[in-house]
Amino acid sequence: MADNSPSTSDDGSFDPPASGSDGRSLAIHAATRLLGLGVVVLLWYVTRPLWHGFVYGVLYSPGLTVFGGGSIIAALVLWFLPPFDINGDADRSLGRVLREADSPVDVLLELQGSPGRKLRLFITAVGVFAVLSVLVSVPAGMLEQRTLAQGTMDDSTQVEEFPQANPDNPRVVPRQVADITTRGSVSYRQHRLGTSDIARKEDGSLAWSYAIQPDGFRNTLIENQRGVLVTDMTRMDDRQIQVYEEDFTYGEGMLLHRSADWNLKTSDYITKYDDDAVEFSHDGQPYMYYPKTGHEWHLTPFPHTTPTWDGGALVHPDGQIDHLTPSEARSEPILEGQRLYPMTLTRAEMGSLGYRNGIINQLPTVGAHKGEIEVARLPSEADNAQPFVIDLEGERMSYVTAMEPYGEDTRGLDEVWFADAETGEYTFFGTDDETLTGPERAMGIARSADSRTNWGQNFVVTEPIPVTIDDELWWHIKVSPIDFTDVTRNVFVNADTSRTVEIRDDEAVRSFVAGEVMDENLEPIEDGEGTANAIYYVLVTDENGDVVERIPVEPGQGTTIVGPDDERVRNNGTASAAG
Repeated sequence: MADNSPSTSDDGSFDPPASGSDGRSLAIHAATRLLGLGVVVLLWYVTRPLWHGFVYGVLYSPGLTVFGGGSIIAALVLWFLPPFDINGDADRSLGRVLREADSPVDVLLELQGSPGRKLRLFITAVGVFAVLSVLVSVPAGMLEQRTLAQGTMDDSTQVEEFPQANPDNPRVVPRQVADITTRGSVSYRQHRLGTSDIARKEDGSLAWSYAIQPDGFRNTLIENQRGVLVTDMTRMDDRQIQVYEEDFTYGEGMLLHRSADWNLKTSDYITKYDDDAVEFSHDGQPYMYYPKTGHEWHLTPFPHTTPTWDGGALVHPDGQIDHLTPSEARSEPILEGQRLYPMTLTRAEMGSLGYRNGIINQLPTVGAHKGEIEVARLPSEADNAQPFVIDLEGERMSYVTAMEPYGEDTRGLDEVWFADAETGEYTFFGTDDETLTGPERAMGIARSADSRTNWGQNFVVTEPIPVTIDDELWWHIKVSPIDFTDVTRNVFVNADTSRTVEIRDDEAVRSFVAGEVMDENLEPIEDGEGTANAIYYVLVTDENGDVVERIPVEPGQGTTIVGPDDERVRNNGTASAAG
């Protein structure tokens, strides 16, 4: 019988085996490599939510597609490629090299034989793909912004008048105040309140909502989310806290396979869950909704992707997860009135508008910056980020983004964009040649309107929110103590005229937003001054802006500005009357 085993020559090298042995070796090599790959794939599948970001990036991020996808393909090719030789170097085995090497570079250089060659080839391939990914990412990123900006402009409608804000749902309580006061009003030993978000209550009002999630490592492993809590954001006084307690099978603050995030990704893997959950109640039962973002490829003029709305996931307490398309989410009775469109997608679309007049137009050196806009910058003390969530007439939640002209020193508003939180439809108001006051300047005006307050030491102005009243844009700013334990008053600054209104009464805020109070300079009564029952003052100023008269307005009264020929002037003897 012929002997097909390899033989050793006098110089110590191996002679090639016979062809039959070579075939069996290749078959064994392929089988063992397939088994190893199967183990890796199985481990990935079991833990796939942990690798979701990387996998999604390989599928929809051009740079990561080149780097990650190319590296995976190179690793697979080298993994299945037969050994380059069978000689090896017993004296420089992998174990010995790892023991004696001083650094990873030494391992790469000193490892001999087929493992060393494959490792060096893989490192080289990874380096090449890294360089290519950078070269791909630059044009793909700019084209993504350009395509996204074009799509946003094509699907938007310019309006001549601002949409009216909903006077029943003003944003009176800032997030930081709500977080501090709400957490100070509840007592849980094994649970805590999660990240706050904005949801609609069953009575139609807006509220800050929280998941009641396990607290502490042991509890995140064993305990369940206890339900949701909502607290009114539309009132300074008599704010109600409502708790809907029911254990969630999959919830927030629960680790690994018990968490909502894990089960969302295992049940619908090829999508992104960038937004925080919206916690709310329906018919007395708590729910959570997660907006979803997808991506689509564009092959021309250079491969790139853009984000799109991919629907949402509705999580029930019993563990049921409904993955809904955008149209299914809009028609779902449980989600009626809630915000459905991803806020992160709105932020991306608004950020892309600087590219709407072309890529070259916005470049730092050669760009003309014609018509270029950017999201208005907020000072650090604003305690907020755009887009802002407000409620418009008809209980239509909207994401509002204030845009300012391009430039380091510009702070005025150029455009104001509204995104319907249920449909994602855009409308925008352009100021044309007129520039409106931006949020940073509005906060300064709010501080300067009351020089008696010790700003920064005892009180701060915070959370500027744009609201629209009688076709005019106002900045709704809150005044709070520095410990954010209360809201002492609300300040409205007119974005066109810079006139200010300071109100400390909830009903007066609603009346003002409804347009029932004329937009004169109004100021809250200070302790020890004027009429004890006054809720605000009408200030009469001279040409220098100095106050010459304060007219108190009491609960149940309103103000009307009329011309000098009005018969009520002759009857009452004053042009500005409270009554």
